[in-house]
Formats: sequence, structure tokens, C-alpha cells
Amino acid sequence: MAMHPQQLERIRSSKGFIAALDQSGGSTPKALALYGVAETEYSGEAQMFDVMHAMRTRMVKSRAFDGARVLGAILFEGTMDRKIDGIGSAEFLWTKKQVIPFLKVDKGLADEQDGVQVMKPMPELDALLQRAVVKGIFGTKMRSVIKLANKTGIDAVVAQQFAVGRQIISHGLVPIIEPEIDIKSPEKAAAEVLLREALLVELNQQPAAQPVMLKLTLPDTANFYAELVRHPSVLRVVALSGGYSRDIANKKLGENHGVIASFSRALTEGLSAQQSEGEFDALLDATIAGIYGASIT
Repeated sequence: MAMHPQQLERIRSSKGFIAALDQSGGSTPKALALYGVAETEYSGEAQMFDVMHAMRTRMVKSRAFDGARVLGAILFEGTMDRKIDGIGSAEFLWTKKQVIPFLKVDKGLADEQDGVQVMKPMPELDALLQRAVVKGIFGTKMRSVIKLANKTGIDAVVAQQFAVGRQIISHGLVPIIEPEIDIKSPEKAAAEVLLREALLVELNQQPAAQPVMLKLTLPDTANFYAELVRHPSVLRVVALSGGYSRDIANKKLGENHGVIASFSRALTEGLSAQQSEGEFDALLDATIAGIYGASIT
């Protein structure tokens, strides 16, 4: 594979977690509101993404954010195309912070069918992946959602994730397969059983020389995904916070050995545009310390 060997080894064996900085169009206003920026403070999508990029830049440039605890960061396409201090965002992350850059590539979710939402079609994916390689991206992330313990639906989600994942691998990138189980699902534990089975079927056909990463909802039973963590075709298993508070997400993560965080909302919880640099850095430092601690169990 054409990927960076130093980055590959770092993801495989180093301590730390993945920062998910990939809110896109639909989730950006909510993320900004939590950050203390009301919708009245910007006008139109372009300005909204300018404000979002300023928030992400503030996080990435913080003294608290570096490769000692943050292994990687998942970027939105608009962030990849922008610069931090005059350097492309992905290049800045790696050269200045030793943080490995990933790119969110999905275009959102299709309507629910068979208790799941598969990903919308991605006709421009090859072109996006070619750009990502040029810009120094290491891997990608794409999300589907499982709401019910429906085998037909869950099998469809996993089949689609791996089909697209193999397309991504063909460009020399590592795909993060993300079949999220809704934490509010009334059938969450049963869905986890079906998902683990479906993932193992695909992983057993996946060459170890072409590994994938898995991004999974924290399970009801501790170490439920241990077999996936040990699988030779899995580079790393990361967990999403999925709407759990940071404290609960960290507690659950700490009970799942070998799984590391890939938190989004739980990472930015409490950060505010109104904070001084000192306040912002101190809170981000404490947040990163807590998520890192839960990721090295």
C-alpha cells in the first residue's frame, strides 16, 4: 500500500486516541451553538464554515493538542481544503503536531430501511480520494447507522461499508468502517451481536496486508468486541461517543481493553468561543487527559 509507513506503525501500536473534528453541513450549527456561537452571528454556509474552521484551528493549535496523546484527527472535506497558518490542514497536523490526518468521505445517510440507514451514493469518491492522497491524508471515515436488530439491514450496512472500504484501500488509504449503533435503540445489545457476526464474515475475507479500522458504538457488555480488536485485518478499533456524556463515554471506554476513543462532541464539550486562551487550553488539556486515560486501558 502507498501509505506512510511511520503513520501506519504509529496508528497500529502507539498510545492515544483519534479526535473527530469532522462535523459537516448538517451538524455544524449545533456544534457552533454548543461552542457559544449563535446562528445570528454568521450569515450563510460560507461564513458558517469560516467560523467552524476558526474553532477547529483554535483546537489544533492549542498547546494541549499534540501527538503525545492525540494519534489522529478526522477532518471534514472543507477543513482538508483549508489552511492552518498558511499550511494545508492535513500537512499542518502531521508536520507540526505529529497527528495523523483522516478525512470524512461519506455524503450522509439514506432513508431508514430494514432498521438501518446505509450511506447515500458517493459518485465523486474516486476524485475525492485522489485529492486526499495529494493533500497528505492517511485514511478515511464513513458512517452508517443501525437502529434495530435486523439482520438484513445490518448485513447491508456492513457489505456496503466494506465495498466502499476496498475502493478506498485501492487508493492506498486506510478506511475507518463506521457502522454506528444508535445508543437509544431498544434492541442495542441484540444489534451488537448481529453486527459483530457480520463484521467477522467480512474481516475473514480481508487480507491482513490491507487492514481496515473499525469505529463502533461503545457496547453494552465490556470487551464485547475483543475478537475484532485482535483480528489480524483490523489496524485499530476506535469508539464513538454516540451521544453519551464525556464522563459516561470515558467510563465505558475504559472497560473495553484495546479500544481507543474517536470522540467528537465529547471532545468539544464545554469549550466556548468566549473563553480566554488560558481557559480554553486548560479545559482542552483536561479533556484530552481524560479521554487519553480511558483509551490506554
